[in-house]
Amino acid sequence: MNRIRLYWSLQILGWSCLALIYLFFVSLDRGISPVQIGAFFSLSAFYLFSTHIFRNVIKKYGWFNLNFGRLLFYTFLALTALSITNTLAQILINWIFDTLDPEVDFRPVVIAGNIFVSFLFYALWAMLYFLFHFLDNYNQSLKYQAKINEIQLNHLKSQLNPHFIFNALNSVRALVDEDPIKAKSAITQLSNILRFSLMMDKKRTIDFENEFNTVKDYLNLESIRFEERLEVKYEIDPTAYEYKVPPMMLQTIVENAIKHGISNRVKGGLIQIKCHEGISDSLIIQVKNSGQLKTNALTKKKDGEGHGISNTIQRLKLIYGSRASFKIFNSGSDFVITEIKIPKQNLTLG
Repeated sequence: MNRIRLYWSLQILGWSCLALIYLFFVSLDRGISPVQIGAFFSLSAFYLFSTHIFRNVIKKYGWFNLNFGRLLFYTFLALTALSITNTLAQILINWIFDTLDPEVDFRPVVIAGNIFVSFLFYALWAMLYFLFHFLDNYNQSLKYQAKINEIQLNHLKSQLNPHFIFNALNSVRALVDEDPIKAKSAITQLSNILRFSLMMDKKRTIDFENEFNTVKDYLNLESIRFEERLEVKYEIDPTAYEYKVPPMMLQTIVENAIKHGISNRVKGGLIQIKCHEGISDSLIIQVKNSGQLKTNALTKKKDGEGHGISNTIQRLKLIYGSRASFKIFNSGSDFVITEIKIPKQNLTLG
């Protein structure tokens, strides 16, 4: 149902219910006559007409752009004017249907009572109308922000994929002349990795197991290239497989450790991946690699490179908000540790 149809449906239904409520209470006292039905439905029709005029005034003069104080003041004045007009309309309707009793209907206390009751009905309508508008705008803002986040995520992943593929191809190229048999095996592993990359490209999160298997394939490729210069260790708690992670997140961290850590050392070094469940339903991922972190050099982009860590931080923020964390720091004089904490469920980006 579109917004206009919904608006008119609620208008007709709401004010018709008011007429039926009036008729119900009248029937308890002295029964219902055709004149009373006509009078009460005419009054409901006036409510419908006057609130629709009020809505047009709100939209035409941009009341939703006013600050709260001015909006409240203008609304109070409008509701007061509507209530007085409605009371005059009640007198006119009673006169038309020959139910007007001047001695009663023109008494100040009766007029004041009618104005007060009318004010309550108009105030209830205004409250519901403003509430619906603000909630609808808030919902549209959330959808808009989610779309912007989705575009940003896709942009970040488009930066990561070519970088990852380039490094994987380099690993295979190094084997083609040295060991064709190992090169063939490496091409199979690379094929698995590329297939995974294409399949997972449009997903915000994937099972940790799928991400971990891809990382193992990648490290197998790198182990062939580095030979005894690369030592790989895994310490994976079984609870880690219950979690979901952003695709290629762990892969990017490991790739970064190879590029900035192992590759720069003549003797190579260690890559150690630890995963365990934290205290409050969170997955703690640690990647430990030989090397030393030099200031913030890894997080700075230079000549179009260095997307890995900065992109990982942005993706975590877009998907999980403040409930995820990222740390990278030196551990002693020989190692760098990258630590990521990811919540189990309830993504920020829907």
